[in-house]
Amino acid sequence: MSEGDATSGDGRLLKALRAAARAVREDLWTVARHPLPRTGWLGWLPHVHMVLLAVLLLMLNMNDLVGSGPVPMVSLLAAAQTAAPVVALFRPAPAWWLSTLALFLVAQLRWNAGPDTHWPWTVGGIALHSFVLLLLSLRVRPVAAVTALGVTLLLGQYHTAVAPPPEYNGVLTEWGLICFSGAVAIGSSLRTRRVARERLVEQQVLTAGERARRTLLEERNRIARELHDVVAHHMSVISIQAQVAPRLIEDPPEALKENLAGIRENAVEALTELRRVLGVLRAEDAAADGVRHAPQPTLARLDELVANVRGAGLTVTTGTTGERRPLSPGVELSAFRIVQEALSNAMRHATGAAVRVELGYRPDALTLRITNTPPRTPPTHPPGAGHGLLGMRERAAMLGGELAAGRTPEGGWEVTAILPTASAAPAPARAHAKDSAEDPV
Repeated sequence: MSEGDATSGDGRLLKALRAAARAVREDLWTVARHPLPRTGWLGWLPHVHMVLLAVLLLMLNMNDLVGSGPVPMVSLLAAAQTAAPVVALFRPAPAWWLSTLALFLVAQLRWNAGPDTHWPWTVGGIALHSFVLLLLSLRVRPVAAVTALGVTLLLGQYHTAVAPPPEYNGVLTEWGLICFSGAVAIGSSLRTRRVARERLVEQQVLTAGERARRTLLEERNRIARELHDVVAHHMSVISIQAQVAPRLIEDPPEALKENLAGIRENAVEALTELRRVLGVLRAEDAAADGVRHAPQPTLARLDELVANVRGAGLTVTTGTTGERRPLSPGVELSAFRIVQEALSNAMRHATGAAVRVELGYRPDALTLRITNTPPRTPPTHPPGAGHGLLGMRERAAMLGGELAAGRTPEGGWEVTAILPTASAAPAPARAHAKDSAEDPV
């Protein structure tokens, strides 16, 4: 091992020792409230039963302590040992200090009582201190629990070493140390399992959030790729109109020619930049290459979509209210995709159901309403297998519209969208983590 590796190892060891010392100080040298965590049986530990058990052990402890010293002192120490496990339900560190001090004073009291008292600890005192160590190790870090156990073990070894043989019998002390060690081992293992389970839950929450964010980005990329053709078409028309306009006027002024030439140049540059942006969006999507030149669908193809769904075995009816009219390409595309996704959801999760597609043409908006009756057979896809609602909501939000989805009173499913048709700034897109969790797709 090189000198650098040795220095690095010493540094890590020193850092670990400092961290352990800090953990012991923070966990044991505190009076902060630390109730039992509400996980499994730990959170529902019968406190009343603990109090009753402590009272019974108090009676046993008092019986063993008779003759060990003055009655007031014996009563005070017995009460302190009995109160320690009750206090440990809420403040484990102060309870451990109280129990340890009482355990030490009881041993001193019984040792000073004379050769007639052979055991420094009583059975009740051992049981009470074991409960305190168990409740302490359930809340503090393992290094602090081991430190508390070490202090107790040193205490027992001290009384074993200073007691004058043969009057002193250390058998009960050894059994006490075994009980203390077992209590710490059980408490620390239960705490380790609980902490691991909590961290797993936290990781699952983070993973779900990251998955929702990634899904949202994927949906937005897909929407952006589809809208490229719409925007590119408009930019191309602007460029062509700017190029043709001077020829429609006899002897056009030079200023007009320059302005139109500038318009065409800006349109061509914008179209070039738009294609570059699309290239970035498609860089990691090999499937996009196959549909790069496919025309984007509009509501004119709605009948074709419904016919395909009917051919797959789903009963679909359509209805239109208001005067049907051409809409902007973005609205037409979003409306078609929302209906398409809603029908796909019905095919996956409402086998044998009847579906109704309604379009409402209002002066300033287009309304979509897709409903299905309850399924006749269990769904073939488990709930939450996709993120269809997320994409539909993003398309509605992109246009400044709204979309709502949920179960009907009859047990079916309904999707309602309102897409503004007037020229208005769309509302900023937001991540719908909650909505994606409710998505049945």
